[in-house]
Amino acid sequence: MKETTLCYLDNGSEYLMLHRNKKQNDVNGGKWIGVGGKFEPGESATDCMLREVREETGLNPTSYEYRGIVTFISDKWESEHMHLFTVTEWTGELIECDEGDLAFVKKEKLFDLPMWEGDKIFLEMLERKREFFRLTLTYQGDKLISNSFDE
Repeated sequence: MKETTLCYLDNGSEYLMLHRNKKQNDVNGGKWIGVGGKFEPGESATDCMLREVREETGLNPTSYEYRGIVTFISDKWESEHMHLFTVTEWTGELIECDEGDLAFVKKEKLFDLPMWEGDKIFLEMLERKREFFRLTLTYQGDKLISNSFDE
């Protein structure tokens, strides 16, 4: 099972989102997601999140919270444990990302963007300030067929 991180930089009214539109054969192609990626050998979830945020945005998180673990089960792609973070403070300057276009998006406009159906579930959970959670999302192709919580 693949281990990844996903992080949303939160300035209070907006999240930093990544429009995945630059990589060939991208499972997330055309969708808007947070920033993150795969663990490197020996990395913890926090180490991976910090590295991925720096690499993809040029920003250095200084205040962050580990919010949950989302398990993706798919008939098409490798299963995945995604470690979900939010960042509320950072330093540095935003850079161009080689995986897509970065943009701060108003929270009330997020669901107008093309994104995975399951992402809407955990984005709502982040906004409701739920405690650490575990969520399992099951997909057939691009279609979400079930979700379950284990808090």
